[in-house]
Parts: sequence; C-alpha cells; structure tokens
Amino acid sequence: MNIKNLIREVPNFPQAGVSYKDITPLLKDPAGLSAAVQAMLDPFVDIEVDLVVGIEARGFVFAVPIALELGCGFVPVRKPGKLPAATLSRDYALEYGATALEIHADAIALGQKVLVVDDVLATGGTLAAACQVLKELGAVVAGISVLAELSFLSGRDLLAGYKLESTIVY
Repeated sequence: MNIKNLIREVPNFPQAGVSYKDITPLLKDPAGLSAAVQAMLDPFVDIEVDLVVGIEARGFVFAVPIALELGCGFVPVRKPGKLPAATLSRDYALEYGATALEIHADAIALGQKVLVVDDVLATGGTLAAACQVLKELGAVVAGISVLAELSFLSGRDLLAGYKLESTIVY
C-alpha cells in the first residue's frame, strides 16, 4: 500500500506559502491507517519502551495504537492550558510562528524509556521541545517516529543524536 497517496496536499494553509500535509484521507481509510501505524511501529519493535509520548493533536492518533502494540502506556504532550494538573512547559518555533507545549510534571518517572510519536517533522521545533521537556522529567528518549518528514525544512538537524524514523519523506 502506498500511504503517501492517501495524504492530501493543501497549498497556502494555514497561511500563504505553507503546503499543508492533510492526513484526514489517510485516517478514514482503514487499510491505510493500519499500514501507517505498522510502518511507524516497525523500526521500534525490538527496543525497550516504557511509554509512548504523543504530540497534540495528530500525533495522538498514531501514538495510542503504537503504545497498545508495544504493550505500554501513553502520555500526551499538549498545547498550553489543556492539562489539568501541574505541568512543565517549553516554548518553540514553528515554520510559520511560535507556540508552546506542556506535559504533566508527574507523567514520566526518572529513567523511563519513551518513544516520541508525531505525524509530521517539519522544522523540528515541536519534537526538539518535546525531547527537551522529556529530558527535564528524567526520561530517556529511546526514539522518535513520525509519519512524514518535510526534509527541505531540515528539522532532522535539531534532533541529531536521536533514533529518528520517518515513514514518508518529502
């Protein structure tokens, strides 16, 4: 199955000059969704993982089934103000702006091994910020799995030193 054919490109969204990778056609296709989850999981089936960390919001879609397949729990990383208990926060830049992310301060125990999952690697700011806040919590980032990588934005450069796997590369 060609997963890439199920991703729609939307020009000038969310702003002029950005070519958005819309995964909703992939998500509504059961075989495509299953193939995408399996492809994101495969490089990590032989590593020890205690928790899968998903990045809001589309990363959640892939992180939860990956966590279930690995037999471990799921931890959300969210936009500010969405988590009800004490959090750690990290600001970061996007290819078209700036924002922040948060994680519960008690989400991960010292030394726990985590797999970080998101849908798209663009500039790397989101994943780098997530990895920084995970390290602050004492987690060991065992790997990063993304559905698609926008290689022309060089986001991988911010994540040097991590095992990073992309199912699709643009």
